[in-house]
Amino acid sequence: MGKFINPFTDWAFKHIFGREASKDILIEFLNDLLQGERVITNLWFLNNEREPEQLGMRKVIYDIYCQTDTGEHIIVEMQNRRQDFFKERGLFYLSKAIANQGIKGNWDFKLDAVYGVFFANFFLNGKNKGKLRTDVILADRDTREMFCDKLRQIYIELPAFKKTEEECETDFERWIYILKNMEIMERMPFKARKAVFDRLEQIASKANMSPEERQQYENEWKIYNDYFNSIDSAKREGKEEGRIEGREEGRIEGREEGIIL
Repeated sequence: MGKFINPFTDWAFKHIFGREASKDILIEFLNDLLQGERVITNLWFLNNEREPEQLGMRKVIYDIYCQTDTGEHIIVEMQNRRQDFFKERGLFYLSKAIANQGIKGNWDFKLDAVYGVFFANFFLNGKNKGKLRTDVILADRDTREMFCDKLRQIYIELPAFKKTEEECETDFERWIYILKNMEIMERMPFKARKAVFDRLEQIASKANMSPEERQQYENEWKIYNDYFNSIDSAKREGKEEGRIEGREEGRIEGREEGIIL
């Protein structure tokens, strides 16, 4: 285990991005994500747990749910384990956040914009290929012009990012490089370029964690590590079974053709 925490465990992700004490890091990340569109100067964390409206309905629990100083609602989610319907899950979360703005009685349906930022530690299409960032908006199919700016999904497929430290060209790419490699880093790069990375180094350093925080992190890291080790083992076993089955099929086919293998 290295100098910094693995940011993709649930506890560590919220430790970095989801606390009042470190919300400046989330603000900087969102501003680099949305560079050229708007500037967030402040945000407030909202209740990330939504009770179902009817008995038997699914409870919604967001990783991070916040509202900016200009009124946008932003949901930030990290998903390590493959989910076949991750895109649908994202749409469901955003739809709930829109529906929760409804007001009983006379209401003109004026909505605050809802953004979803979804980190996926796997390829969305399941075929070991994809692109780093996918922006989904409501647009006219023919003109490609935005139809409504109240709903937006941004998916970040982490396995698609292959750049080295020297190859990073934008602050958004620098964020992704750090997040992907933080666990094995001995130093935090890009600090001279952007002060927030010095702040990130302080938050993510294991040396700066309390004994209770360190225990929470290590407990969850073990679960995280065991999960991915089990996947690797299953892949190896699957490949070995495939080779054995292939050799056996070859022997059977050879016998049927009168060839001794």
